[in-house]
Amino acid sequence: MSRASQASHALRALFLLTACFHSCDAQLRLASYYGDHMVLQKAPARAVLWGYGPEGAHITVSLSGAIQQKTSPVTVTTGIWRVTLDPVDPGGPYMLIVSSDNSSVTLRDVLFGDIWLCGGQSNMYFQTSQIFNASSELALASKYPHVRPFMAGLNLSETELLDLIQVQIPWSVPTVGVLTEFSAVCWLFGRYLYDVLKYPIGLVESCWGGTTVETWSSVRALQRCRSEEIVVGPRNDSLLWNSMIRPLLNMTIYGAIWYQGEANTEYREDKYNCSFPAMIDDWRMAFHQGSSGQTDLDFPFGFVQLSTCHKNSTAEDFPNVRWHQTADAGFVPNQRMKKTFMAVALDLPDESSPYGTIHPRDKQDVAYRLVLGARAVAYNETDLPFHGPFPKEVLSLYSSIIINYDQEVSVTPSKDIFEICCLRDQAQGGVNSHWVPAPILQWASNAVRISTVSCQDSGVAGVRYAWKDWPCDFKACPIYSTDHMLPAPPFIVN
Repeated sequence: MSRASQASHALRALFLLTACFHSCDAQLRLASYYGDHMVLQKAPARAVLWGYGPEGAHITVSLSGAIQQKTSPVTVTTGIWRVTLDPVDPGGPYMLIVSSDNSSVTLRDVLFGDIWLCGGQSNMYFQTSQIFNASSELALASKYPHVRPFMAGLNLSETELLDLIQVQIPWSVPTVGVLTEFSAVCWLFGRYLYDVLKYPIGLVESCWGGTTVETWSSVRALQRCRSEEIVVGPRNDSLLWNSMIRPLLNMTIYGAIWYQGEANTEYREDKYNCSFPAMIDDWRMAFHQGSSGQTDLDFPFGFVQLSTCHKNSTAEDFPNVRWHQTADAGFVPNQRMKKTFMAVALDLPDESSPYGTIHPRDKQDVAYRLVLGARAVAYNETDLPFHGPFPKEVLSLYSSIIINYDQEVSVTPSKDIFEICCLRDQAQGGVNSHWVPAPILQWASNAVRISTVSCQDSGVAGVRYAWKDWPCDFKACPIYSTDHMLPAPPFIVN
């Protein structure tokens, strides 16, 4: 047997042992992420429910409310039962009763709507109590009783788990107390989305500060970006996939949002253009399979492009990861990253953040930009501008370059936001060896002309925009869209 096959069999055995461990008490109960006040995925998808029970017991699930339904009995096998409800339109509340031969469990105030998974590291973990205008934002909690938060506990596992080890915040009707510790980006995204959709939104937070994309990726996904053999045993990679994502796969979800990448500026930065798209692909496949096809195989995935960290840094780690977040296309959706959307955040620095400059407090604009992307990509709102200007053509003229954008732009002068690399420098040390500022000379409704005087004796080998850790002050980058004032993302053309 190959080493890869041995690894697969070992993981399967550990998975079954985990299932047996969770069901050893032989009592009827649901998996950790079901409970009162929960949101289940609405029609046309079908919500999946599962849990534990006495071996051989017969389980039925009944739903009562605006509509009534009762599932056919299923048999508990290896301590596990699983049912799939018929599609339910958005709304509620419902009562859900899980019955076995001699016991039952009742869940109350159940809603049906769209479930969004919120993942990533510390800027997704960043709590609502920490943002600008936190008191005002928290005071709005009671006005959104149909936007329901849930938070997975922070736990590691060296093996893939069937269920969460711990629940930090069970499904809850939002209150100041609950939202104080809940992800600000996740909550604001759900709240803004509810304002548009007007039906329940379920928010599942599963994130951890300081973590790399590899930690959230399965071994299977990691193998797509490097060829080393699978190692059975302790490893840093996949630890949070095992404990905080793999257990959620049976849940039917609508989409996911993600804020992560800072940790990868210091770890496998050059692999992020592969590892991040590979993780998205793998999550989509795994949630689709885990929900027996109820979660779409191409469910929408939104993410936040990195904000800022060091104001005067000349290091290119943050710009490089921003670029890699788009699989080196500069924009999404693209051929490699279909049905994705991005919130650009490099114009939202926070020099006085008490949580460090890497943690800007303006999460409202981040969430607003994510929701624009979700409305366009996930909910098919046609003709909705949802991303900033991106070059569709770069023309080299005598002593200048014209960048034609894909939409109308609002421009303010800048001497150094654009940079060029001269052919003489490329010949001496590569295109990344020396970049010099290229001032903006003129602009039109959808074009910008920049100076190339610095390269006049040799010609231009490359052009880039906003290729700095901290390219501009708060909402003061020079190029925005005229619709919604969305910042132009960074780009590089060689």
